[in-house]
Amino acid sequence: MNYREVLKSKLNQLKSESRYRTFIELERQTGWHPHALWNSPDGPKDVVIWCSNDYLGMGQNPDAVKALTSAIDVHGTGAGGTRNISGTSAAIVALESELADLHGKERALVLTSGYVANEASISAIAGLFDNVLILSDEMNHASIISGIRYARCDKAIFRHNDLAHLEELLAAQPIERPKLIIFESVYSMDGDTGPIVEIVELAEKYNALTYLDEVHAVGMYGNEGGGIAQMLGVQERVDIIQGTLGKAFGVVGGYIAADDVICDAVRSFGSGFIFTTALPPALACGALASVQHLRRSSHERLAQQRQATKLKAKLHEVGLPILEGDTHIIPVMVKDAAKCSQICQILLHDFGIYVQPINYPTVPMGSERLRLTPGPLHTDAMIDHLVDSLQKAFAMVGDAQAQQTG
Repeated sequence: MNYREVLKSKLNQLKSESRYRTFIELERQTGWHPHALWNSPDGPKDVVIWCSNDYLGMGQNPDAVKALTSAIDVHGTGAGGTRNISGTSAAIVALESELADLHGKERALVLTSGYVANEASISAIAGLFDNVLILSDEMNHASIISGIRYARCDKAIFRHNDLAHLEELLAAQPIERPKLIIFESVYSMDGDTGPIVEIVELAEKYNALTYLDEVHAVGMYGNEGGGIAQMLGVQERVDIIQGTLGKAFGVVGGYIAADDVICDAVRSFGSGFIFTTALPPALACGALASVQHLRRSSHERLAQQRQATKLKAKLHEVGLPILEGDTHIIPVMVKDAAKCSQICQILLHDFGIYVQPINYPTVPMGSERLRLTPGPLHTDAMIDHLVDSLQKAFAMVGDAQAQQTG
């Protein structure tokens, strides 16, 4: 067998379907967000990023930057080992305490990423119950799916945000059977939210645990940035809240917050926690400063919501196709992989705007889109430039397709 030829053929298939991922090399610079330098073939060029997960610009927040850089001088660059082997620093313990308090929980556990947090926590928790059934929203993202796969237990998929379908699945099970409902607060590709209160009520009615992924909501919602559950006043009724430090908090890492026994179970049985090098103290210090800042300050959240509302209104005004949602994420629907990639290239090369195309398997085929994430540091002039550029890019791609058809 020619192994490399097999791999090349698979890659060529991606390219022929306009699904091959092209990475754009960017240099983010402190104090310049949402601008960045694009290292283009013709040299560095100034671009404005419109798809960053650094939703609030906290990656350049002075408190977080100072805390992180100061900690490097004191503690060095690495953690020194896993949490069990010399990697449990005072910094990461303080961060876990802050996250537990943020979510109104007894304890929190920090892992190296949100993906690892889901994979390790779901597989560990589900694996400790005999005959457990996981009930998962069909729109749950890849790390949840991976965690469920590693759990190696029965699962049932309920239709997206369909409470009647979820209750039907729950009611069909014996009340004493262990059940774990896994869902998200903000679904990052459509920009909609899960019915958290109603799912919690169903879980209480049918004796199920709830696992809520808040990665796209922590920092963004709630009076202290605790997420949608905090905003709705139900976070104490959710059994496990999972979040990330790499999006609105602007650093890196993931975590769960729950009661002491659940966190201890993941600490003791979660392979992704046990066998992974711990988050370095400097990163933990930076994340802690960011969390503390957003607990005190609503300025960033309010400014972000204001700019998101403006962008949605202007996109509506010019008739560009967006999905209606009640969050900070604005999907602009293209519904064609090749066209989606072409629009992004035009925006980058002709207008100095960086947006990454979202194609299958991240979203279903035929629902390709641009995913816009306006932030508090996007100015009104930037919004006007984006909308005007999108109109022109859509028109250019349409004209090119018409010429090819003709």
